[in-house]
Amino acid sequence: MYLHLGQSVLVTHGEILAIFDLDNASWSYRTREFLERAEQEGRAVWLTDDLPRSFVLVENEDRVPMVYISPLSSSTLKKRVESDFIE
Repeated sequence: MYLHLGQSVLVTHGEILAIFDLDNASWSYRTREFLERAEQEGRAVWLTDDLPRSFVLVENEDRVPMVYISPLSSSTLKKRVESDFIE
């Protein structure tokens, strides 16, 4: 199964490590540091020009963790993942 993250980006469910709400997670200094580092290393992919609502940590085929910053809310992404498993 695939999860649509925004801007025609799809990832398989097996690649997803975690889905985070950006408002709640960004309060932590460590999370902000992690996101800044991922962006500096070229591992962050922005899927929106507007205000992002979530980020998804994905492990690609090379086992390199990527961060997708999405305009979709974490609850919407979670529901999409859960609905795929129910069908």
